[in-house]
Amino acid sequence: MPPHAYTATLPRARRNARATRARARAPLAFAALCALAMLALWALAEHVYAFEIRDTALLRDFTRLNGQHVGVVCKVLLGLLEPLLFTIWGLALMLFAIARSRPRIAVAVVAVMALAPLSAEILKQALAHPHVSIGGTQVGAASWPSGHATAATALALSAVLVTPPRWRRPALLVAIAFVLAVGAALLIREWHLPSDVLGGYLLGSLYVSLALAAVRASERRWPRRAREGDERTRASAG
Repeated sequence: MPPHAYTATLPRARRNARATRARARAPLAFAALCALAMLALWALAEHVYAFEIRDTALLRDFTRLNGQHVGVVCKVLLGLLEPLLFTIWGLALMLFAIARSRPRIAVAVVAVMALAPLSAEILKQALAHPHVSIGGTQVGAASWPSGHATAATALALSAVLVTPPRWRRPALLVAIAFVLAVGAALLIREWHLPSDVLGGYLLGSLYVSLALAAVRASERRWPRRAREGDERTRASAG
């Protein structure tokens, strides 16, 4: 290699290394933001009475949308997150990731879809507190964060993780629409307060961000295996 080519390669290698580190740290930064937002939201929902009143009033507004046809749609949406179906979705995503030669993503999906809903249930019991009632609207004490909203977020974003890059943007749009629809269904059916749903969104996003950070860190630590996975994926796509 000519000397000038070698010297030109060094700055490029350093830039690539910095870019790789930044790419690995970005999900961690987002996870930290999710954790801080969860803490702030919980403090508001439990300790600020004016926020509780507004939270319950917004729930009451959503329950007024309930009707025969809307109720059926809500029931179907929430039924997609029942434990058995949720497990099937998780296994399907894991197998799809393995078929695409993405074992790290497969492990990340399993971890997210197992730990995120479990954490929501633990937090609900640990942080249970009575809620105010407006116009007969009442939600149980153990409601924050919403387990269904957490599960919907974990499922939707895990699906985005296993999606091939060229389809990832439309997959993300579908994921956002699904998560928002589930959140609306929870409110219309009077299962959760808006703050519960938002807390579930944040918790699910937190776990997906941590999983993505772990995947990127492992790819940086063992790049050869990551490259081999890329080559197998391109070969199978061709």
